[in-house]
Amino acid sequence: MRSVGGIYCMGTSFDIVAYGSQRERLESAIADALGEAKRLDGLLSNYRPESELSRVNRLGSRGPMTLSSELFQFLSACRAYSRSSEGTFDVTVGPLVRAWGFYKGTGQLPQREEVMRALDKVAYTNIILDEQNMTVCLAKEGVELDPGGIGKGFAVDKMVEILKYEEIYSALIIAGGSTIYALGTPPNEPGWKVTIKDPRQPSKVAETLTLKNEAVSTSGNLEKFFWADGKIWGHIIDPRTGYPAIGTLSVSVIAPRSVDSEAWTKPYYILGRVWTEKHKQDKFRVYYCEDLASSCAWL
Repeated sequence: MRSVGGIYCMGTSFDIVAYGSQRERLESAIADALGEAKRLDGLLSNYRPESELSRVNRLGSRGPMTLSSELFQFLSACRAYSRSSEGTFDVTVGPLVRAWGFYKGTGQLPQREEVMRALDKVAYTNIILDEQNMTVCLAKEGVELDPGGIGKGFAVDKMVEILKYEEIYSALIIAGGSTIYALGTPPNEPGWKVTIKDPRQPSKVAETLTLKNEAVSTSGNLEKFFWADGKIWGHIIDPRTGYPAIGTLSVSVIAPRSVDSEAWTKPYYILGRVWTEKHKQDKFRVYYCEDLASSCAWL
């Protein structure tokens, strides 16, 4: 039998479609998995002032703060992504997100001086972690952590763990439409059918995937953008320059874990196709849409 459920948290929707033989157990497992997303919103949200991450943003520059093991591991993973992506994944991008008006907004064109002031506070090296004492310290006042580029994927993987623990092995978890995890397969099917939109014509499908025990995440300039000075300014900001990345329309990454698929879409988008082809992880599949190319392609 089939059951569905959904919740709004982390600034987006989380939806689950699952199959099982016992309705009560199926519905209970879905509720537990959605509850996990809500719990993690309370840990990672930079919109909720009471979250642990928000407390780090407020107080972290004053000195070392003891963290829960979960947030410490999350920040350690973020720093590792930054190191391996030449700094193009950076959870300290918060000041730039604000400067460009994408924090609770649809975007605005800032003055160059404002961008430079924000950029001065952005660098993953500003996150100082002490593994022995499980503490974090932000290197300067005004450093702001923004989990928007990884939080959904982190949550989805935790939700998958709960479904497996509850012995649910056929489910599709959709986080805001941009990160999806396919657990097992639906009845009598080889996998879950998932589509990738054409970034040039979003009403059309560019590619149809069949997924099983893997995740897909897509980042593109049509997720959040605005027009100014006669061109589109997208929400994917290059932490090295302070300005939205250009040259790419969208990137989709298929990986065994949602946290990896979501996190790596940003570096691949920012650094371009050539870099991505050279540095793509062996277990990943990447569907790349360039601005100047006539069509998208698998790398």
